[in-house]
Amino acid sequence: MKIHKEGYTILIVLLASLIAANIAARLLLQPGSLFAQALLAVSALALIFTMWFFRKPSRYLDRDENLVIAPADGKIVAIEEIEEDEFFNDRRLQVSIFMSPLNVHVNHFPIKGTVSYFKYHPGEYLVAWHPKASSENERSSVVVENGSHAVLIRQIAGVLARRIVCYARTGEKVDQGQELGFIKFGSRVDLFLPTDIKLNVRIGQKVSGIKSVIASFK
Repeated sequence: MKIHKEGYTILIVLLASLIAANIAARLLLQPGSLFAQALLAVSALALIFTMWFFRKPSRYLDRDENLVIAPADGKIVAIEEIEEDEFFNDRRLQVSIFMSPLNVHVNHFPIKGTVSYFKYHPGEYLVAWHPKASSENERSSVVVENGSHAVLIRQIAGVLARRIVCYARTGEKVDQGQELGFIKFGSRVDLFLPTDIKLNVRIGQKVSGIKSVIASFK
C-alpha cells in the first residue's frame, strides 16, 4: 500500500511537530512523566491515522465502456431524480457517495472520455449528507463525455473536508479509473447520470472506488 502524494506535506509537517513536542516534553518534564508517555502514545496514533487516511491501495480495473464505476469509496446515501441546473439543465439521476474519515479518499473518473467542463465553486461547509450540500458547499464539478454518454462528477467538501483537489482539465482525454482528485478528511461525491440508466446500487450500500459498478448504460 502506498501513501498518496497529497499526504506528503501534511505527514512531514505532522511528524516534525510531533517530534518537537515530544522532545520538549522530555526536556521540561520529569523522567517517566505520565504526560510525556501519554503524549508519545497520542503522537503515534495521530501519525498512524494520518498515514492510513492518505493510503492509496492498488486496485485492478477491468475497463468496460458500458459501465459507470464508483468514483470513490463510501456509502450510497442518496439516489434521486433531480433537475440538474449547472450543466445539463434537464432531469438527471443523482447518486451520492458519502466518504467517512476512514474511507480511501482518492477519487476516480467513472467513465472514459473527454473532459468537456470543469468548474470550482467556493461555498459553505455543511455536513456532507445535508440535502443542500451538493449545491451550497465548496465543490468542483467535472463533466466527462465520450460521444454516446455524459456524466457529471461533483466533489463536495464537508465539515472536516475543506480542501478539494481536482486534476481534471477541460479538453483532457481521461481513462476510466484514472485519478480525478482527492478530498481531504471526509466528504462526498455525487454522480449525475442519464435517467434511463440501469442502476446497480441501492441506498445504504457500501461501494469501493474502481471496484464497484454504480450503473450500466442501456
